[in-house]
Amino acid sequence: MCKRDAGFHRLGKFQIRSVIGLMCWYSAFAACQAPDPAPKPLPNIATMMQAVEAHQKASEALIKNYIYTSTVTQTELDGQGHPKKTETTESEVFYINGTRLVRLLKKDGKPLDEKEAKKENERIDKAIAKARERQEKGEPDRKREEVSYARFLELGSFTNERRVMLRGRPTIAVDYIGDPKAKTHNPLEGMIHELSGTVWVDEQDNALSRVEGHFANNFKIGGGLLINVAKDTSFQADTVKVNDEVWLPAAFSGQGSVRAMLFYNLHGKASGNNSNYRKFKSGATIMPGIQEVETPPTTDPAPDPK
Repeated sequence: MCKRDAGFHRLGKFQIRSVIGLMCWYSAFAACQAPDPAPKPLPNIATMMQAVEAHQKASEALIKNYIYTSTVTQTELDGQGHPKKTETTESEVFYINGTRLVRLLKKDGKPLDEKEAKKENERIDKAIAKARERQEKGEPDRKREEVSYARFLELGSFTNERRVMLRGRPTIAVDYIGDPKAKTHNPLEGMIHELSGTVWVDEQDNALSRVEGHFANNFKIGGGLLINVAKDTSFQADTVKVNDEVWLPAAFSGQGSVRAMLFYNLHGKASGNNSNYRKFKSGATIMPGIQEVETPPTTDPAPDPK
């Protein structure tokens, strides 16, 4: 090969490499400039909330197979808004014959003494006897005293859905407001009419993972003797997936002033955390066949709802 041909040969190789390099650069540039894929469309609110209601009703049946430890701290405020008294309790929460029972174990970190423990056991025994009597008579499970998550969903309307991340899981957040036209079954459900806030729905499981609410106005039933909720009272409640089958109460916090008949009284602030989830089947004895279940993490900062 002559020198001239060799020079053209080397020049040809250089041009080919240059063209290949430019093509690679252009491909990379074009990829960078390509539009992002369209975001996953948000679910229809009405359809999603129907699925959530169905899921909550199923969960409220499964939760009756579990026992867990609940630690609650409540601070009472005086008339000037200063802390007056703080009390921490540790209890076991479980269900017998469909009735939710709370057995007190400790007060301010100290186990109950022999006299207190005996009195608490007698109280639980009486509650179990009443629960079995109601079941034998075919009576409902203390509906007059409770507001389930499923009923909470039925008593409100939802708007402004958006997708967020909560505890590493895709979640749909929606604003909530109580529906004054919704028919209530008991005085406690009447409070929901005056409630507004936000609910977070786990997108995969259609489960309520967080609920926040507040009362913009005072609310009373029976002149405040039955229900009395002060303006600006607020709360947050979280659930967590346990044993890969059910979402159980995980934590809550609240502040304000609430009196609900003989069942709840708060003037100040309260917070609680649940742990030590275990699975069991109720039978002739109170706590037979308990199965240990790993406690999942529950701490997570509030997501940006916008």
